[in-house]
Amino acid sequence: MEEVKINTDFIKLDSFLKWCGAVSLGSEAKVFILNGEVKVNGEVSLQRGKKLFKGDTVEFNNHLYKIV
Repeated sequence: MEEVKINTDFIKLDSFLKWCGAVSLGSEAKVFILNGEVKVNGEVSLQRGKKLFKGDTVEFNNHLYKIV
């Protein structure tokens, strides 16, 4: 599990995928999210604007990220 530090109260899912380096473009994040390839706290999320908070986990492309 990779811990990713954010400097705000929350971050949106598509922005998080860019922030942690999982994707290089926001448009890539949008496609992966809408295709159901991203899990938040163990559940598939289709909302690219979903707010993530410290303690949440994101699973994408066989990697697990924890927001700290």
